[in-house]
Amino acid sequence: MLSKSQISFVKSLHYKKFRKEHRLFIVEGIKSVSEYMHSKYLIKELFFTEDANLKLANLSQILKVNQITYQDLTRISTLSTPQNVLALVQLPEDKDIESINFANTFTLALDGIQDPGNLGTIIRVADWFGMKQIICSEDSVEAFNPKVVQSSMGSLSRINIHYLNLSKTFKIAKIPIYAAMLKGTSINKTEFKNEGIILLGNEGKGISAELLKQVDHHVTIPGFGEAESLNVAISASLFCYEIKRNYLK
Repeated sequence: MLSKSQISFVKSLHYKKFRKEHRLFIVEGIKSVSEYMHSKYLIKELFFTEDANLKLANLSQILKVNQITYQDLTRISTLSTPQNVLALVQLPEDKDIESINFANTFTLALDGIQDPGNLGTIIRVADWFGMKQIICSEDSVEAFNPKVVQSSMGSLSRINIHYLNLSKTFKIAKIPIYAAMLKGTSINKTEFKNEGIILLGNEGKGISAELLKQVDHHVTIPGFGEAESLNVAISASLFCYEIKRNYLK
């Protein structure tokens, strides 16, 4: 049975302030936790119920393992219906702009993305198409928010996420910036070479005026119906597909 202090500690990690303070975040579900067990991330503590069907032999690298009741799991879970396994995972160290490689690769840049589901889906998209890193503006939703972690379904364990000043980053990266816009050159007619940054804007406001000044290519996804715009995660998917399609030509 978990103590009140244990329950209080894990529940504190539902909030960004305490995730930053303790350098820990929550991952739930057997599939997602398994992804982190086989990644660069360090699992500091694991909680599971007897119905979790875990193989203890695979848990030797975890610092602390606790079998708990389902009732206790409901007290610490971020989910309305907990999934029998909850892990406390160490946050990665923050990186300086100068230490990030932008050459000979494509990077997604997110300007003010606010919806956790959108960010989680974009992380899954990046993972599906083999992209290794995403840079977010400092006002974007936190990648280690439980809703983002859950919707990324383990893909976050393989994608490097950096929170940076995008304007400064673009100046240092010195590679082409492609912005997803409602008006611009069709994505089908845009030549993506071997490197670049794909800039996607806030769900309601789009890309900030300051960042648009630094954009090299305005690129649009042609529409044929009457919808006002595309969801940002869908736009990310189409850009990633087109980049990979060009690369495989």
